Amino acid sequence: MLEKLIFGLIGGLGMFLFGMKIMSEGLQKISGDRIRRTLEALTTNRIMGLLVGLVVTSIIQSSSATTVMVVGFVNAGLMTLAQSIGVILGANIGTTITAQMIAFKVHHYALPILGIGVFLKTFSSSKRWTYIGEAMLGFGLIFYGLVVMKGAFAPLKTNQAFISYFTLFGDNPIIGVLVGAALTLVVQSSSATIGITMTLASSGLLSFYAAVALILGENIGTTITANLASIGTNTNAKRAARAHLLFNLIGTLYMLMILPYFVTFIDYITPNSADFVNAINEKPFIGRHIANAHSLFNVLNVLIFLPFTGYLAKAASFMVPQKEGEEVEYALKYLDNKLLNTPVIAISEARK
Repeated sequence: MLEKLIFGLIGGLGMFLFGMKIMSEGLQKISGDRIRRTLEALTTNRIMGLLVGLVVTSIIQSSSATTVMVVGFVNAGLMTLAQSIGVILGANIGTTITAQMIAFKVHHYALPILGIGVFLKTFSSSKRWTYIGEAMLGFGLIFYGLVVMKGAFAPLKTNQAFISYFTLFGDNPIIGVLVGAALTLVVQSSSATIGITMTLASSGLLSFYAAVALILGENIGTTITANLASIGTNTNAKRAARAHLLFNLIGTLYMLMILPYFVTFIDYITPNSADFVNAINEKPFIGRHIANAHSLFNVLNVLIFLPFTGYLAKAASFMVPQKEGEEVEYALKYLDNKLLNTPVIAISEARK
């Protein structure tokens, strides 16, 4: 059983991560210059920055990629700290789309979507349809990866040792937050860890309360990528990464204090009971509840922090003070390795 679990988890997670990469690249190619035009629309208006972050993350399907790109822009002097915070807030909402897609149970159609994607990518003479095929191929891999992971978790439903282990997250949400953060730190993708959480929960191994605790931790874990990317950058770029960490950390801390009420509210506004168990010991409705909790938490967090972005910038500046006598140095303007994950932007900046 352990061998099946390990192989299924590694294979399923591999397909999920590769699918995210392929889909992101396909969507970027389909969108063409829209990402570039969206980023160029940035102003000091915090609402505009939020919308830019939301749109860009929705297109590339990765808040980590967006925040790393933001750190690169700040490092090159193309974006101010205040602008970067607005984009980061928007990225946190944009990343919730992945969980909503997973909750639609598209995995039933994963194989035909994958097959159509391969056919279009391989045989289409039109570039646009080739890109659409690439995005569909990635989309199919994401959901087939979830199917593989769910199959690997299936034997655990009757294993009391594993059930008691996962019960710990429900009994102590702080443990859930720490595990969620650690898992995201290892995988380097909050979308993947949210997919794992939803798969575990729908398999009947996690309660809704425990799943939300894991989701909160995953929101903290996803900030590590930008903080790692800020190593070796200038002071303002480091501050942008710290602002992202502060935003998610403070949001998680206050949410832990009201977690029972928050979970009850999500259960109230979402049809059917999250912890309803069917005849085969699965929870068919919990995925939608988790996706709604993830979305509402991030939207609520943004609404709370949006009027206080100036204070968030001050707190980040306090964490990364300007050294006495240090001059603000920028890297090569427009050129930054951190932009290579978004080729459309990288090519546009190289032209400049």
